[in-house]
Parts: sequence; C-alpha cells; structure tokens
Amino acid sequence: MSCRVLVVEDDADLREMMAQILTLEGFEADTATDGVDALARLAGARHPDVILLDMMMPRMDGWTFVSRQAETPAIAGIPVVVVSAAPRDRLRGVRAAAILQKPLNIDELITTLRTHC
Repeated sequence: MSCRVLVVEDDADLREMMAQILTLEGFEADTATDGVDALARLAGARHPDVILLDMMMPRMDGWTFVSRQAETPAIAGIPVVVVSAAPRDRLRGVRAAAILQKPLNIDELITTLRTHC
C-alpha cells in the first residue's frame, strides 16, 4: 500500500523536487501551489494520507491553511508535516504532526512521512 502525500509549496522547483524524491521513495505525491490550491484539491473524494506544508506562501499561507483545515471535518484529521524556513518561535502553537526546518534533510523528511503514513 502506498502513502499519498500532498506537497503544498509555492516554490515550483522545490515543490517538484520534493514530489520527485517522494515518488522515488515509493510515495504517491500530488502537489499544490499554496493553501487555496491545497483546499481545492482536498475538496475531492480521495484525500492524502499526509500533507507536507510550507508556511510562507502567497494567497493563503500555512497558518491560515491549518486553521481552515481544522474547521473542515472531512480533512481535519489528515496529519500535517510543516516544512518551513520560518523561525521556530513563529511555528510554536501550529497544529502539526511534525515540524521540519528548511533547508530540508531528505532522510529526516522520508522518515517523518513514513511515521505518519
């Protein structure tokens, strides 16, 4: 059984690189450009097992996304793994299964996702 991951990242190169690495590691990766795009993708019938979420994005940032996710019963239970360059103190209190700092340690990312799948 594969684990489905939604990668929410505004940086196109980083988003595609993460999706490619996840695919090579046996995950099923889907992508979204920001929180608005992610919520639209999550409105579908098939939800990911884990959301990999950047925090600093245009249109809808990660903080707003997490708040909207919590208000939506159909997706509220999907674990979120935050991936951010934001200082740790700005991430305190964010509802997340794990918080990873950028630049990413790929081994840590894969281990963390496998833990939450």
